Amino acid sequence: MELWIPITIAAAFLQNLRSAAQKHLKGVMGTTGATFVRFGFGLPFALLFVLILHFGAGFAFSRPNAAFLGWVLVGGLTQIAAQFLLIHLFSFRNFAVGTAYSRTEPVQAAVFGLVFLGELSGPATLLAIAITVVGVMLISVAHAPMSWRNLAAGLGSRNALIGLASGTLFGVAAVSYRAASLSLGQPNFLMQGATTLLFTIAFQTVLMLGWMLWRDRAEIGRIGKAWKPSLFVGLVGATASLGWFTAMTLQQAAVVKALAQIEMIFTFASSVWFFRETINRTEVAGCLLIVAGILVLVLV
Repeated sequence: MELWIPITIAAAFLQNLRSAAQKHLKGVMGTTGATFVRFGFGLPFALLFVLILHFGAGFAFSRPNAAFLGWVLVGGLTQIAAQFLLIHLFSFRNFAVGTAYSRTEPVQAAVFGLVFLGELSGPATLLAIAITVVGVMLISVAHAPMSWRNLAAGLGSRNALIGLASGTLFGVAAVSYRAASLSLGQPNFLMQGATTLLFTIAFQTVLMLGWMLWRDRAEIGRIGKAWKPSLFVGLVGATASLGWFTAMTLQQAAVVKALAQIEMIFTFASSVWFFRETINRTEVAGCLLIVAGILVLVLV
């Protein structure tokens, strides 16, 4: 088994934990604060990862260059913008269509990987990406009174366009992080991924902290009162991101993002086993398609 596969699966599992913890934080702070803790409380751990790799494992520090900093800037900004659009979707009554189209991120990442990095995915890989994306889109509309015909008809709607824009920005961010890590060139994929994470999360922390100081200083106080759960979010979030960045150093961003859809399986497993929730046939079909796509991706 190629190394990027278990790294991606572990990252998806940790991201599922981070998302659950962030939902808990939404009860004590706003969306901005719950988003910030992912970066602000993750920054010390990102720095710790780099120091452990240097002083513990003996790896040399990576040397950032202009190309690296440029890709980090693009990735950090597009990720925040993509997250903003996704959250904005939830303010609409019928956000299922938009959410479904936001899940096209792996397909769009494949396109941007070709445009920016000249990386061409093989037919089997493209098929696997398509299968997983259809599966996730099915899950996104599972509780909405609509059919695939209605989903296609709604392509030109405001919600769908916002969702597509979100997926586009997430795709650009993923490819940017891979480009940033590869531009370092040395010493190895672990240090390159950790360095990319450190610079990205530092940039995003400063940006979001500046925004809160300007527009919502009260949120900083709410974050401070919930520092213990925020620290957990920072730890699992930074560790998950290290997994993503490391995996995307080893493999194309689109392929990593396709396998990352396994997070949906973890989410449903938690819902059924721990919260005793039921899932409908459409969700089951979506899960089966995700599994099928992953099997094609890994085995073919």
